[in-house]
Amino acid sequence: MAKTKGIKLIANNKKAFHDYFIEDTYEAGIALAGTEVKSLRMGKCSIKESFIRVENGEVFIYGMNISPYEKGNIFNKDPLRIRKLLMHSYEIRKIESKLKEKGLTLVPIKVYFKDSLVKVEVGLARGKKLYDKRQDIAKKDQKREAERDFKVKNLY
Repeated sequence: MAKTKGIKLIANNKKAFHDYFIEDTYEAGIALAGTEVKSLRMGKCSIKESFIRVENGEVFIYGMNISPYEKGNIFNKDPLRIRKLLMHSYEIRKIESKLKEKGLTLVPIKVYFKDSLVKVEVGLARGKKLYDKRQDIAKKDQKREAERDFKVKNLY
């Protein structure tokens, strides 16, 4: 059976872009059980409340919710279990050194299939202050208002 080509998005973390400045991104594989992959193929995944930690030279994702596969019975795993992310050791060392800086954290940005493999895009992020969020909201409102004006002008 041939592998399917391309990228299929499973879950996206829009809240990460609202709460953080994403400074750098990394692609990581994820260690999963068979029924978890089947559940992901059906799109049953949430990374809204999840976070990532580096422990003993390994990267783990906490709080990632993969709903149990309906036909999986005894083979289903705990939906909120801790999962290991698969990254090269030099990437992990690089991330670990950057995390020692004040205010940096690791957040999952999206989960997707890449050539039939499940990948997680991990972002090295700096937290936003309240005034930064207000500026983003103001920019969004201005853009929306400009698009609305443009649409009204072209209507007549």
